[in-house]
Amino acid sequence: MPQRRRAISVEPRPDSRWAIQKDGTKRASRVLDRKTDAVTRARQQARREQAELVIKDQQGRIQSKDSHGHDPRRSKG
Repeated sequence: MPQRRRAISVEPRPDSRWAIQKDGTKRASRVLDRKTDAVTRARQQARREQAELVIKDQQGRIQSKDSHGHDPRRSKG
């Protein structure tokens, strides 16, 4: 059974700020005023930890995902 990759998310907060939060944690590791700053910092953290980066839009829906680290290829070609 493949091990599930940890994810780091950039999520909106009710106060219009943006939180960086790891899967499985209750508290954000950092909360920033601008989404671009949060994405930049979260991407650096995802690269360091070889985690998946999940960026959400203002409504909390997944906007994009970006995987960092080793990605096993399952298809030929």
